Amino acid sequence: MKKLLLVPALLASSLLLAQDYNYEFTPVAGYNITEGNLNLSNAGIYGGEFQLNNLGMPVSPELSILYSNVDFEPSRFGSTNIYRIALNGVYEYGKVGFLTPFAKAGLGYETMSEHQEGRTGNVDSAFFDAGVGAKMPITKNIALKLEAIYMLKPNDTRWDNNLALLGGINIAFGEHAQPIAAPAPVVETPVVTPAPAPVVEEKPVVAEVAAVVVDGDDDHDGVKNSIDKCPNTPAGAKVDQDGCPVLVNLHVNFKIDSAKIGREADSRITEFADFMKLYPAYNVEITGYTSNTGKAAHNQKLSEARAKAVKADLEKKGVDAKRITASGKGEANPVASNKTVEGRAANRRIEATLTK
Repeated sequence: MKKLLLVPALLASSLLLAQDYNYEFTPVAGYNITEGNLNLSNAGIYGGEFQLNNLGMPVSPELSILYSNVDFEPSRFGSTNIYRIALNGVYEYGKVGFLTPFAKAGLGYETMSEHQEGRTGNVDSAFFDAGVGAKMPITKNIALKLEAIYMLKPNDTRWDNNLALLGGINIAFGEHAQPIAAPAPVVETPVVTPAPAPVVEEKPVVAEVAAVVVDGDDDHDGVKNSIDKCPNTPAGAKVDQDGCPVLVNLHVNFKIDSAKIGREADSRITEFADFMKLYPAYNVEITGYTSNTGKAAHNQKLSEARAKAVKADLEKKGVDAKRITASGKGEANPVASNKTVEGRAANRRIEATLTK
């Protein structure tokens, strides 16, 4: 029996990274090379592949469906349609330059519209497959995908081989949201006031004990209590030399394409509302931002909607509406890289600029 070169599997010890997208679909086309004793010609092959990511497994499941119309040899015996369906596990490695290599293996089933079983020995049956390939990015979620798949199939009393060389456009969708790490808790170091030294009296005296002044920084804004004119500054705010805030990141992060305020942001908005009510001399400009996902015009409207949502929440919590304005700046002024899921989540934010 003639042998085709078996493409080696590349399952090495590289760590599999979480994918940015939950789903991938690839329409493919290529060329199928058959073993000589099958009495079938080499022919074109077409189909599609659908892959699921981020299922908490070392490999991603893939469903592959392929079709070929193949001539019998000699050609006077006509042709047959060959249908193959396979379920594979795909292992994706870290990037090598601009390439993302992968390996795959699995089981499938092949059926033919015409067999000529008595002359060729061809039967419908299961087959084993294994392959390697690589993805080359075109845009953020579209890539060129090239792969070679080796198929080993039991036919009658023998094992026969096929090699499919495929290429296609890989389309990823369903962006995977990564959790944002919570800020580390602030650990306060207690201030210990030394006890006054005992006074030894040889004769009645009136001892004057000087008061010990402890000058701390209770609101952790970098300005000492003794000169801090705004001792209740919201956490994380940028302050002036008097300890009064000029810019506050409210840490209100939104889901993709949403202006809905999540429950986790309610306590931070409440804290800021309490500050505004305590210092009525302040006015505030609420500014909304987005990541660069989507069109700029849509992102501008979305950032305005996010700012208006926070303004409405502050009014609901008792801040006079006349003291609040809201605006959006779309995808401008990013605070993190838009190339990562975490960075894009950080850029979907609200900032508050305070003025007197």
